[in-house]
Amino acid sequence: MSVAVLIPCHNEEKTVFRVVSDFRKYLPGAIVYVYDNNSTDNTVGRALEAGAVVRHESILGKGNVVRRMFADIDADFYVLVDGDATYDAASAIEMLALASNNCLDMVNGARVSTIKAAYRPGHVLGNRIFTLLVTVVFGKRISDILSGYRVFSRRFVKSFPALSRGFETETEFTIHALDLRMPIGEIQTPYCERPAGSESKLNTWKDGFRIILLIFNLIKLERPLAFFSTVSVALICLSLLVGTPVIMDWIHTGLVPRFPSALLAVGFVILSALSFTCGLILDVVYLARTETKRLAYLTQPAPTSYDAKCFATTSILTSKVDTSQQPLYKDRC
Repeated sequence: MSVAVLIPCHNEEKTVFRVVSDFRKYLPGAIVYVYDNNSTDNTVGRALEAGAVVRHESILGKGNVVRRMFADIDADFYVLVDGDATYDAASAIEMLALASNNCLDMVNGARVSTIKAAYRPGHVLGNRIFTLLVTVVFGKRISDILSGYRVFSRRFVKSFPALSRGFETETEFTIHALDLRMPIGEIQTPYCERPAGSESKLNTWKDGFRIILLIFNLIKLERPLAFFSTVSVALICLSLLVGTPVIMDWIHTGLVPRFPSALLAVGFVILSALSFTCGLILDVVYLARTETKRLAYLTQPAPTSYDAKCFATTSILTSKVDTSQQPLYKDRC
């Protein structure tokens, strides 16, 4: 069995050596790939020094790098991790064991940190809001939809459309898995502060807006009947709000003095009917699209068990991290 560690990087000179070295230490049987995304510093040189296979993607954006990595690399399991040295490489052993032993297509690394600088309160709040939105529509199976630390099977990677361009690709991973009802799992993993001199590429407001826009678009695409029915109900409510005074005047006087309001109310009713009709039509299209994605997913072989000792330095693997031992998390960071 083969394991590929995939590390997308843009100007990560300060951290990439440590990330590559850690994953080569804990997964010595895996091949570590660093995909340079137009870095202007010595990211490539440091990655080569650490022993990584370095490749390049010229189109800027994490989503674009993920699309290229998933298309280029062939392996039984893929470990995707950011190159900023905030994730714990040792957790990859447990994530791979969980994926392999249970034939899972995705294992999510849910971030746990007691360091405020590592996981800022604003990011925590945003993550909870986005997770709630996804949970309401697609179901609750993952607690951290924005984690950049995941293990994928070949079946997931080769059936994933990878349409996103930037950091919203993590949300796309989650919704793709939930929508196809794939077997997935999650473990908690330490999340650390970036080393001194390393700067985050995540823009809280800009990327947050992109993520919520992606969620909105995916709800429209993956749940069209619910989406357009909601719009239809909203339009009906507006119609009643505008048209009720007109109807009351007609009942009492037999006249329609507010003719523009009457036309507006009728317009809202027509739009409501059109919206509901669009939802019915697109729901049939969605069913056909889902069948196609499911068939593409089934063309790939199912995940199988492997001898984890070939890839890990430890001989005993567990499927869970003990979150009660906070000193352990601090030591790993």
